[in-house]
Amino acid sequence: MSSVLTPPQNLAAPSLRTQRIVALILLICQGGITVTGSIVRVTGSGLGCNTWPQCHEGSLVPVEGAAPLVHQAIEFGNRLLTFVLVAAVVAMFITLRLAQRRRELMIYVLISGLGVVLQAVIGGISVLVDLQWWSVAIHFLPSMFLVWVAALLYVRVAEPDEGVPERTYPRAVRVSAVIATCALMVVLVTGTMVTGAGPHAGDAEAGMSGRLEVDIDLMAHIHGYLMYVYLLCTFITVVLLHLRKAPEAAKRTGLVLIAMIVVQAGIGIMQYRLGVPRWSVPIHIAMSSVVVAFTAFLYAHGLKRTVRS
Repeated sequence: MSSVLTPPQNLAAPSLRTQRIVALILLICQGGITVTGSIVRVTGSGLGCNTWPQCHEGSLVPVEGAAPLVHQAIEFGNRLLTFVLVAAVVAMFITLRLAQRRRELMIYVLISGLGVVLQAVIGGISVLVDLQWWSVAIHFLPSMFLVWVAALLYVRVAEPDEGVPERTYPRAVRVSAVIATCALMVVLVTGTMVTGAGPHAGDAEAGMSGRLEVDIDLMAHIHGYLMYVYLLCTFITVVLLHLRKAPEAAKRTGLVLIAMIVVQAGIGIMQYRLGVPRWSVPIHIAMSSVVVAFTAFLYAHGLKRTVRS
């Protein structure tokens, strides 16, 4: 049994730099697939492959004439990217096993792997129910969770396995950071509701059937106001970090996060003013992953493994 669990001794252990690069690749892939998913939506390619796990009934690949070729290519291409994500998870697992890293990191990888499988199933369900708004929302939100997990992994992999976990934030900062994270969760949920009521149904044939029937203007304003609440909570957290003399890395991360939130808010306002042009949606989705990742970075700085002398 031990020979199965122990990496071969003739293989060199990956360096810490290599481990962090692989972790960064996994993080980018987790965020990137949400962007390609948004491209599927805004190009109306959501039913380019109209069943799952096959693309069309009786065929795993696109079929000429079954749907516009460009729609099939975009949807099928997005499905293929799942295998790229699987490869990134497997590469991270192998890298950590060869380096004989601690169990905590392996758990993050396990969550990532199971999450990818779950997301593939949820994506298939959304196709089978003709892109009902709630199915698309359920498909997006776990992706943000997986970005969070990948961001934590990227930070934690740099910490020594033999280190002792120590809190670096005072209680007030920890509470503020948790409140800010909860505010972000609400922002993401209401964002999916804005999308669900918005003009991009994901497929031309689906039309606006199955859309969220709420006042889009009201929903957009609620989402925007909650973004300001999240920004305020993050600002308070960063101020507390400076007042309580937190680690410099945490302070820098907090300032970058505030800047990213401001950029994301600006993109959202621009979308509202311009009527949600198609090209703006992937940018907004990409920034969502960036904001989630930096929120996770800031959260992770509150508990660090250090080697006691």
